[in-house]
Amino acid sequence: MAPTGQRRSSYSRRAQYSLFTGYIAAGAGALVGAILLGLSLWQPQFLSGLRGEANDAVAPATRTVATGRTESKSLYESVRGYLRAGSQNAALKREMEIARIRLKEAAAVEQENRRLKSLLSLEDTDTAPVATARLIGATSASTRRFAYLGAGAADGVRVGMPVRSPRGVVGRILEVGDRSSRVLLLTDSESVLPVRRAQDEVVAFAEGRGDGLIRIRLINLGINPIKKGDLFVTSGAGGYYQPGIAVAIATEITDDGALARIVTDPAAADFVSVLPIFEPAALRGSRTPIERELGE
Repeated sequence: MAPTGQRRSSYSRRAQYSLFTGYIAAGAGALVGAILLGLSLWQPQFLSGLRGEANDAVAPATRTVATGRTESKSLYESVRGYLRAGSQNAALKREMEIARIRLKEAAAVEQENRRLKSLLSLEDTDTAPVATARLIGATSASTRRFAYLGAGAADGVRVGMPVRSPRGVVGRILEVGDRSSRVLLLTDSESVLPVRRAQDEVVAFAEGRGDGLIRIRLINLGINPIKKGDLFVTSGAGGYYQPGIAVAIATEITDDGALARIVTDPAAADFVSVLPIFEPAALRGSRTPIERELGE
């Protein structure tokens, strides 16, 4: 049989020497370790000097590694903060935009509250209504603007009496039946009502146009002081309406006054009140209805 390609270590003197040297080194290392372990347990201070020198030897390397780790961490944090800055900036912009919208909404609510408070203060009155009833009908396809009230002469209603809702003036009684009445609305083309601006003494006439709006015509022509949003109330001139009842709000400025939206929409009014005439003497005399309405 042919000899194998490898020979056992016992057949090589060099291999035997290498193996023996390895055993000697391992035994010496174990012996030295045991001696050092015994010294550290018996005399802990004996090896402190060696440990200090070893620490001093490796200190520069460990310091360099620690510095690199710290700087790399700082650089990582800087890069991450820079990358996150864009998204944070976008989020802040969205929050600012939402805050601006909420601020505008709050300003609108505040303005509406002021307007409603002014309307409520104008509606305070000690005059007891003659009757309270529903508006049971209205003209829909005509330039004339009338409404029909479910109360009449049997309820104490008389011609010329003002009709109002909780918000403001609706019109005045034009014709009276036993159980119903016809109301001339403010928006009728034949309706003329003396008014003044709520916050001062700017006086004018509120004239119906037959299209749902009324025209505010200034008595004293010149520089037009009216602004959009101005509230006009009854002035008391003419004797029909008690002064201070809300009438309309200016929506468009004209050369001689403004166009205005009525405060009370008859179509949206549920119950209305019929008030006594403010000055009954306004119904007497030979003046025409328009003259009596203007107080001339």
